[in-house]
Amino acid sequence: MSKNFPKDALNAINKKSGKTISENAVKKLASTVKPETLQSEAKLRQLIKQVSAMANIPVSEDTVKDIVGAVSKSGMNPSNLEALMKMMIKK
Repeated sequence: MSKNFPKDALNAINKKSGKTISENAVKKLASTVKPETLQSEAKLRQLIKQVSAMANIPVSEDTVKDIVGAVSKSGMNPSNLEALMKMMIKK
């Protein structure tokens, strides 16, 4: 993962959402994520809802399904997850 990617992603999210999400808030949420979080559909859905609430942006059920499917297909490879984030930022 590129060195500036996390800050670039946070800046893009803040810009698109019109909200300001702090780096510390993201780190706090990220610290709760374990490998099994991304392997369990229920836990992944819960994480998506937490992120949605943090950004104060509603996420449709179709978008949740798309995210769950994309994470499942990524196979937990960090480079694939970076590509997934880049794809989601472009939406």
